[in-house]
Amino acid sequence: MHRGIFTRTRRDFLAVSGTALLLAGLGMPALARGASPTRSIRGTAFETTWQATLPDAAPADKLGVPIASLLAAIDRKMSPWRADSELSRFNQGPAGSVAVSAETGLVATVGLDIARASQGAFDPSVGPLVRRWGFGPITGSGIGSWQGLSARETELGKSDDGLTLDLCGIAKGRALDRMADQLTAAGHGDFLIDLGGELLARGRHPDGRPWQVGIEDPRPSAAGLSARLALKNRAIATSGLRANGYEFSGQRYSHIIDPRTREPVAGDLLSVSVVASDAMTADGWATALLAAGDAGPGLAAERGLAAMFQFRDGRGLLRATTGRFESDLL
Repeated sequence: MHRGIFTRTRRDFLAVSGTALLLAGLGMPALARGASPTRSIRGTAFETTWQATLPDAAPADKLGVPIASLLAAIDRKMSPWRADSELSRFNQGPAGSVAVSAETGLVATVGLDIARASQGAFDPSVGPLVRRWGFGPITGSGIGSWQGLSARETELGKSDDGLTLDLCGIAKGRALDRMADQLTAAGHGDFLIDLGGELLARGRHPDGRPWQVGIEDPRPSAAGLSARLALKNRAIATSGLRANGYEFSGQRYSHIIDPRTREPVAGDLLSVSVVASDAMTADGWATALLAAGDAGPGLAAERGLAAMFQFRDGRGLLRATTGRFESDLL
């Protein structure tokens, strides 16, 4: 039995079980709830949950099976937990180039683009370090050498046998985009999708307003939302220290690795939320900006990103936004 692209370790599960909220993991966006004329379809994938919310009159009964099939196909291509995935075959192979699907080639290309734009804060070669800290299965020796990786439309390459590619910081966003494409192709123009806490909205809520979502308070001991915003034909992804981590000897360890220190990110920056036109971009940059730490707001401003940073400030939170993020807050 294999694990999905975004599987958490057993230690991580034990750390957050019993406190995770419905529809989203802790530290990630959650649907702003309330009575509404909507209907939802739900499922599981990548050992997390997904939900698509549509107007009540929408013919959604037959959508579940094709969505599940789509997500399973992405898992077969990009899961580092599957020995038979395209990604694993590339990672286990020698230096050189291998043919892959256009889907894997696209996600790898975007991931490497974000690595360059973030000056390595997003590091797709970090898989062996993720494993070292108890969060992943990838082995290799080329840590921090993402410049030796290459991607084209249907080809991946590496300059050294020990180099590996980890797409977990961006592949879920691509899966969310593909779900949206599938709903649109089926004739649906108004919907909100949640895939493991990442959200994508199209059209409007049946009440005529934009879809509204919430960002959960990133402090481990806090409950509820720290912000609400209107999501208008865009996607939001959040990376934070509260979700996907574990505690050991009183220390909290995040699943996001700082490539500079080769350790889980630490400090006063607790979470980063990014809004973008597509979920893949939001997903990758949320990972990059959290790994960038205190340099994150400057990097986001430089790249013109709509982002919100939540910092620990004594017993409270200090919030900083860049781009158009502030204008979408409610």
